[in-house]
Amino acid sequence: QMKLVESGGGSVQAGGSLRLSCSASEYSYCMGWFRQVPGQEREEVASIPVDLIPTYADSVKGRFTISKDDDKKTLFLQMNSLKPEDTAMYYCAADRLCRGDVNTYTWGQGTQVTVSS
Repeated sequence: QMKLVESGGGSVQAGGSLRLSCSASEYSYCMGWFRQVPGQEREEVASIPVDLIPTYADSVKGRFTISKDDDKKTLFLQMNSLKPEDTAMYYCAADRLCRGDVNTYTWGQGTQVTVSS
């Protein structure tokens, strides 16, 4: 079974930067990052879909950049100009069927990002 391991989370002050990494045990063409705050639904932050054109949530456009190193089977999320509202648990997801159906995704265990004001 495919495994995803996230890293790179931590605590940072507003305006700072973090780079999240997600190491996959198997290759996946389509991948993405999600985040969740306790008591709220998990939301999609950024993804690389089948057409390889990255998509971003409006709240992170211009600040976050998603990228993928296929040779290393690693997904990245560069997060700049972080805001307190970016505080959440961030999850890596593999959409191996590239259907955009979250029910079929493989998930990592998550990495916590905390942004203080």
